Amino acid sequence: MAARDQSALLLLAAVLLLFASSTATAQQQQQQNCSSAKFSAGRSFQRCTSLPVLGASLYWTYHAANGTADVAFRAPWDPSGWVAWGLNTQSAGSMAGSSVFIASQDGNGAVSVLMTYLESTNPSLTNNTLKIAVPVGPAAEYSGGVYTIYVTVALPGNRTVQNTVWQAGPLSGGAIMPHPAAGPNLQSAQKLDFLSGSRITGTGAPKSRGLLSRRNLRGFQG
Repeated sequence: MAARDQSALLLLAAVLLLFASSTATAQQQQQQNCSSAKFSAGRSFQRCTSLPVLGASLYWTYHAANGTADVAFRAPWDPSGWVAWGLNTQSAGSMAGSSVFIASQDGNGAVSVLMTYLESTNPSLTNNTLKIAVPVGPAAEYSGGVYTIYVTVALPGNRTVQNTVWQAGPLSGGAIMPHPAAGPNLQSAQKLDFLSGSRITGTGAPKSRGLLSRRNLRGFQG
């Protein structure tokens, strides 16, 4: 019996060692992907994570001294559509209650960013109504089929663990149209630790059905 117990312990130790090695390798590869990513204006970021849906990824540098994070959000999307990233200060797994940055293009290809608070699942999308502090305002670009949003945010409550949200949807005549209410668009929420880079599971699907009603963006310069 003792020999059997010892064998079981050895097997468990081997499994744990393999898991730790795999995790370390994955983290190393992820950091290599961060360092190899190219950004405009000489921007660089210390951490990144591939978000679970919509092909999106998030890059950031956390500044413990003042509780801010320099962020770059990337998502491949059609140039005739919009993408968004933000933080939900109210609840996990929900779009309503989020302060978001929405990037889109006008008819001439100029990219602008709308900064708005989603007060409900049918928000007004009024500009400059964020519920979070933004020490450095947003900028955005579109290149190679990918939107990138840059912004510096003060993490609410000076907490490193935050509820992050992201989305993508269509435009029509310069107006933001509702995103699809199925599939990946209902899974675009993730609790993230900006200090460790850990993604925390169990946030649930975002309650975003019917979110983002039409809004005319023509003439908006960000």
